[in-house]
Amino acid sequence: MKYYDKLIFELSRPGRIGYSLPDSFDAAKTDAATDEHFSAKRRCICGAAPQQLLRQSKLDLPEVSEVDVVRHYTNLSQMNFGVDTGFYPLGSCTMKYNPKINEEIANHPLFTGLHPLQPAETVKGAQEVIDGLDKALAAITGMKHFTFLPCAGAHGELTGLMLMREYHMARGDAARTKVIVPDSAHGTNPASAAVCGLEIVEVKSGADGLVDVESLKPLLGSDIAGIMMTNPNTLGLFERQIGEIAKLVHDCGGLLYYDGANMNPLLGKVRPGDMGFDIMQMNLHKTFSTPHGGGGPGSGPVGVGERVLPYLRIPQTSGFHGNFGVMLRAYAYILMLGKQNVKLAGPLAVLGANYIKESLKDCYKLPIPSVCKHEFVFDGLINDGAREGKAGATTLDVAKRLLDYGFHAPTIYFPLLFHQAIMIEPTETESLETLDEFIAVMRKIAAEAAEDPDILHGAPHNTPIGRPDETTAARNPILKA
Repeated sequence: MKYYDKLIFELSRPGRIGYSLPDSFDAAKTDAATDEHFSAKRRCICGAAPQQLLRQSKLDLPEVSEVDVVRHYTNLSQMNFGVDTGFYPLGSCTMKYNPKINEEIANHPLFTGLHPLQPAETVKGAQEVIDGLDKALAAITGMKHFTFLPCAGAHGELTGLMLMREYHMARGDAARTKVIVPDSAHGTNPASAAVCGLEIVEVKSGADGLVDVESLKPLLGSDIAGIMMTNPNTLGLFERQIGEIAKLVHDCGGLLYYDGANMNPLLGKVRPGDMGFDIMQMNLHKTFSTPHGGGGPGSGPVGVGERVLPYLRIPQTSGFHGNFGVMLRAYAYILMLGKQNVKLAGPLAVLGANYIKESLKDCYKLPIPSVCKHEFVFDGLINDGAREGKAGATTLDVAKRLLDYGFHAPTIYFPLLFHQAIMIEPTETESLETLDEFIAVMRKIAAEAAEDPDILHGAPHNTPIGRPDETTAARNPILKA
């Protein structure tokens, strides 16, 4: 068995150690009084904790050598795929490269040494960072002010919707209990609205993938609190009628909420505030290059426009200042690019997405052929290799086969508008050479599917783990041995 096939406890051998630390006092001078001194200190420390919380048995830790530990965790790290190891075209998540200068700044001892309970007058430098980031985000988005309380995008959605409800309640408009959500929305949108106690009203997309304004009009009324949208939408398409949509919603007394997950292609070009949005959340961990995935870390600051500004009465930061490390990385990234270069990020991301789309549309079904923004969606293969009595290759097969070629799979089976959806999002940090290599591999996989789909059915062939039962793993995870 390899190191990563075993738990660290399986490598344990009695008496084996991986460290050698000096004693905290001179052993030659140890006497009964010294022993009593350290025993008293231990009693003092333990006495501060409730007896029922004190361990009564020996701590069960693995006994391993240093080389065992290093090899075990190094091998485990090599099982993971990350943006530092390869292209990560994960649609709707903007997995861009995180410059290492961001890490250096976020790990500076003068930042990492701060304690969240320090007096405010001792953390003025940290507050200056937050204030500077607030001003930068306001300039980029057209919002008036941001709160950094939310610690993730969905947390920001909930915070923004609570502000929406507060706006209506303060005006004596308690009947506004419904929120409109497009059928192409991120799944967190209706979930956040439900948690906030709002009723979800779905508005359909037209054949062009955009919100059908004529379908929207009958939904508007005195019970509508607002609409949740992202622009460009989940199909990577810019909502060209956003001005009309904003007027319709405002005229009926509602507010517009902007899901900032797709903000990346608009940097320095178009601002949600100028489109008519009143509330928005930014995903700092997506748009401004903080590594994320697996549940964190994240930061979802919420910005508000003129209408909602009087109701932003929550603290600008949480009691523990939000995810300050993510804020530091984002601010470093913005300052590093500067005002002029921020404007290049969006167009480069858009160029990369359209380049891949046009290069592969003869191999993969392209349901909406129009120019996209940062991402686009295929609907499976044009030729899946299906034969009489033989199953064809699916979107899942394509995703698994990509792993054999050293690429992370894109988002699959989302959005739900298409049965075999493959959502691809390159970012501005990827080179032309990387995009060309990805295109070549996707074409090769399409050829394999046409000629022998069984190659894809069995993929991945070169990874430590093949195809686990993902449904069972999600519903009944084994989180400890």
